[in-house]
Amino acid sequence: MHSNHLQNGIESDNLLWSRVPDSDDASTDGVGLLSSPRDGGGGVDSLDYEVIENYAYREEQAHRGKLYVGYYVAVKWFFSLLIGIGTGLAAVFINLSVENFAGWKFALTFAIIQKSYFAGFIVYLVINLVLVFSSAYIITQFAPAAAGSGIPEIKGYLNGIDIPGTLLFRTLIGKIFGSIGSVGGGLALGKEGPLVHTGACIASLLGQGGSTKYHFNSRWPQLFKSDRDRRDLVTCGCAAGVAAAFRAPVGGVLFALEEVTSWWRSQLMWRVFFTSAIVAVVVRTAMGWCKSGICGHFGGGGFIIWDVSDGQDDYYFKELLPMAVIGVIGGLLGALFNQLTYYMTSWRRNYLHKKGNRVKIYEACIISCLTSAISFGLPLLRKCSPCPETVTDSGIECPRPPGMYGNYVNFYCKTDNEYNDLATIFFNTQDDAIRNLFSAKTMREFSAQSLLTFLAMFYTLAVVTFGTAVPAGQFVPGIMIGSTYGRLVGMFVVRFYKKLNIEEGTYALLGAASFLGGSMRMTVSLCVIMVEITNNLKLLPLIMLVLLVSKAVGDAFNEGLYEVQARLKGIPLLESRPKYHMRQMIAKEACQSQKVISLPRVIRVADVASILRSNKHNGFPVIDHTRSGETLVIGLVLRSHLLVLLQSKVDFQHSPLPCDPSARPIMHRFSEFAKPVSSKGLCIEDIHLTSDDLEMYIDLAPFLNPSPYVVPEDMSLTKVYNLFRQLGLRHLFVVPRPSRVIGLITRKDLLIEENGESSAVELQQSTSVRGRYSETATRTDAGRPLLDDLLG
Repeated sequence: MHSNHLQNGIESDNLLWSRVPDSDDASTDGVGLLSSPRDGGGGVDSLDYEVIENYAYREEQAHRGKLYVGYYVAVKWFFSLLIGIGTGLAAVFINLSVENFAGWKFALTFAIIQKSYFAGFIVYLVINLVLVFSSAYIITQFAPAAAGSGIPEIKGYLNGIDIPGTLLFRTLIGKIFGSIGSVGGGLALGKEGPLVHTGACIASLLGQGGSTKYHFNSRWPQLFKSDRDRRDLVTCGCAAGVAAAFRAPVGGVLFALEEVTSWWRSQLMWRVFFTSAIVAVVVRTAMGWCKSGICGHFGGGGFIIWDVSDGQDDYYFKELLPMAVIGVIGGLLGALFNQLTYYMTSWRRNYLHKKGNRVKIYEACIISCLTSAISFGLPLLRKCSPCPETVTDSGIECPRPPGMYGNYVNFYCKTDNEYNDLATIFFNTQDDAIRNLFSAKTMREFSAQSLLTFLAMFYTLAVVTFGTAVPAGQFVPGIMIGSTYGRLVGMFVVRFYKKLNIEEGTYALLGAASFLGGSMRMTVSLCVIMVEITNNLKLLPLIMLVLLVSKAVGDAFNEGLYEVQARLKGIPLLESRPKYHMRQMIAKEACQSQKVISLPRVIRVADVASILRSNKHNGFPVIDHTRSGETLVIGLVLRSHLLVLLQSKVDFQHSPLPCDPSARPIMHRFSEFAKPVSSKGLCIEDIHLTSDDLEMYIDLAPFLNPSPYVVPEDMSLTKVYNLFRQLGLRHLFVVPRPSRVIGLITRKDLLIEENGESSAVELQQSTSVRGRYSETATRTDAGRPLLDDLLG
């Protein structure tokens, strides 16, 4: 009997499953299997963004009045406030720690090199090595999911993919302290990407009430149980991370909209903007509090923001060509960077990192020693230059006294009136090096030879460092690389157009934007971020120009950096546009290789347990039979819901006959079916069933989704792809062409007021198509008003 039920309906109804390879193919294609990790899957799982409108959900909604809805909305706004405060404080702590570690390191090194450069190098190397070792040790031993920038993982989460460990409390701790060690240790990476991951972790932990594993949790904030609500919170956290990193609240909102989210709505926009504004207030307050000097080296520099408002006032038509050239260079170097990091990361994952955590720590320490040797040793080989006479007029001190870092660093110079231009950008924090490259009124501070040397070495270090077992962002290294060749182009433009008022720092800014656009392929959000962090709105058209050019050039070669890294990590992202060959395919062709297992409405407990053990599917069509023997698909039941039913046992029944769901009390709250955010939900092996339990039955009707999304079998795969992605679906039914239509919904059918009446009073008839075309319908259609035609 059971086998007949399983085979019934398979030929007539198909289920469109996510198109990802098996776990055996994952090792070659770099794509994981969408199944539960504990069930032996490939490590990632899909999220249920669709609202399961079963009887438990409808019963809860029926008991919720307007007061509860108001409370629910108020809690969402309150959580947005907490996310902004938490992310802002985390960013303040990270920046304060990094700036103080870097300040103490350079102050001590400058003090020692007055007596011995070799001793200064040893101290410099040891401090960097200790910081990087601590970061790598934290990541490998405590929080492996905190390695890298975290943006590909968060982008995958908001795309509908749940990766175990991404949003845990230990990942948050590892991200914060690991970023302090890796950035403070002078590696060619930044803390901006990890701050996005940090904000997402804070948002997720607030939504689930803290961490149960570390006994740091509370029950009252556990209001957001569904993946849909957690997605909104994580989106707020991503925007807060960017706003905290760059002090760019508008840029944070646009970054979340353009780069990481696959689904957006106006209500979410308001909360995301509010969260970013709170972050900006927290950061500004902290920096104002630290200006008195109580925060050590943090305060004057601290958060990366480079004011170039006193730079070039205007630009000329003749400059557009070299600026476009900067965009081309940025696209080429950005695409090359993506490809090289792809090869390096692939080699690490397939060979080096398979040798264990100890090898990962050794690798990070070796790269730290190499970076320290290059940043300290190369300036020693560079001949110092005399301070220019125009520096005194600009108010910039030349050279900097020992123990200070900024423009015109005196490093291994014979006289006190000289500076080392290579040490000015190499032997400096990345934030101050960028500030030096962006600086105005410092014409000819850097030689072309020094800029080329720094570009080649830092580009190589950035490629080699990206992918190590430490938290690593690519915003600041990308700005460093781009501003270097941008300033180099600016030097040639100044020499070519001798009479124009041109600043080399302006071209450095455009170079930074071009490299980020060529590597990350962001446009609108990156443009706003660059304007916010430079405080110069006049450069907006030029930044737009180089971003458009660099993105177009980069797209001609490969994907963006985050998409490449997501593919390497086995995150099956659904991109914004379907593949071209999907236009020639239909839905039936896409799911022909999928085996669908249907369940009868009333099923034995033993059969449910057997099905869950024998396959890894996460959703099952539920079928029923009419009195005439016709097979009907009545809905979709999720694997996680079946496991909850087996675990509780309160819905078991002795009779194999169905019961009326409306007359039967629901023994479960809808929130009980929610999956934990840590992806460690129930597993069939964890459930103990007695022999008596196995002989009982379950009526699945009250717990299934009675209205899953359905598409006809001949729909183009492009339309299926867009529907699946934009609605954030996990399952999609593919059914034969329907035989009849019971109605047609148009725009005016959805314009309903709260009292249930249509808002368009003048509309005389619904455009819904009825089963029969009566004479009355014919007469009414003849006199249909013009407004009805417009709305239909």
